[in-house]
Amino acid sequence: MPSDPIDTSDHGILPIQSLRAGIRDGWIAAEPAILDAQLQPASLDLRLGTSAYRVVSSFLPGPERTVEQKLDDLQRSQEMYELDLSKPTVLERGCVYIVPLAERLALPAGISGIASPKSSTGRLDVFTRLIVDRASGFEQVPAGYSGPMYLEIAPRTFSIVVRAGDRMNQIRFRVGSTGTSDRQLREAHDLDPMVFAGGASVEAVIADGIWVSVDLAARGDDPVAYRARRHAPLLDISKVAHYDPLDFWEPIRGDAAGRLILNPDDFYLMASREGVRVPPGHSAEMVPYDTASGEFRVHYAGFFDPGFGHRPDGTGGTPAVLEVRSHEVPFALEHGQRVARLKYERLLAVPDVLYGRDLGSNYADQRLTLAKFFRPLRRRAAP
Repeated sequence: MPSDPIDTSDHGILPIQSLRAGIRDGWIAAEPAILDAQLQPASLDLRLGTSAYRVVSSFLPGPERTVEQKLDDLQRSQEMYELDLSKPTVLERGCVYIVPLAERLALPAGISGIASPKSSTGRLDVFTRLIVDRASGFEQVPAGYSGPMYLEIAPRTFSIVVRAGDRMNQIRFRVGSTGTSDRQLREAHDLDPMVFAGGASVEAVIADGIWVSVDLAARGDDPVAYRARRHAPLLDISKVAHYDPLDFWEPIRGDAAGRLILNPDDFYLMASREGVRVPPGHSAEMVPYDTASGEFRVHYAGFFDPGFGHRPDGTGGTPAVLEVRSHEVPFALEHGQRVARLKYERLLAVPDVLYGRDLGSNYADQRLTLAKFFRPLRRRAAP
């Protein structure tokens, strides 16, 4: 039986129950069938298909062409070759790949999509962007779009092993204007706090979203950052809690000054000083880059699900892990420096499931947490 139609006169991000309805009604479809594990509180994980194409450069098809037509052009000019993802396949760092995804869309009028790398993808410094036919921009799916989806994958630091069915990015669906103004954020924070320190709510810095700052305070042997090693083993993204983090990461411990100088084009993981929370009726996205905060990019994987930062013990807030790369020149970060903004969006309805332990979420209790592929960092023995 068809589901009740989504009210496109309303505004908001579609929650998980609406995604289930979209699958039942066929405007979200896939071969093989979509798994329950792909459904998140306000997004859908997308799976790699059975083929990948190594291409010479990133591209957009433009308003007159499909991605397949563009790939045909590249094949004729011998600027790409095909890889078989039905078996484990290496994607080399420094190369660009286009992968047809298993899912395809036939969006109703008034429903559009926006995509982002999954958290585990961003924490590996693997750059991904969604492409659809006749697109003039990445990560955006226009309202009413009908057709396939493709993923551009560009490993920056680590070469990775992937296969068909792996999930590296996610998509949200929205109706109308979903953003919240600074005034609305202030009112919402007063009623249902979204920024915390030590588990207690604190005043939020709100200016075109909620700002977060970097935590570089020294805490004994605990690292304040991880810097990716440029020469590391292959990493198979199907293996969870498998790899020794020291083979891939250099832990950086804090100093008395609370300062860290970023090397140009090195990749770092850090944590926000604040704990943040996403109320059940909202989702959030971290703005990836802001020139006002310095010559560096923060955060490749931007989605924060409803319920992120909610704690069963009544306290609130979970630090955001920041994916940071400096550009052109060394840049000095200092403890408490504002580095990124969270933009909150309304949902059409509170999701049936929230982010956290009940969903088996990997980063519900994170602080400075590496991607799920790594074992916990070994502690050094006391002298």
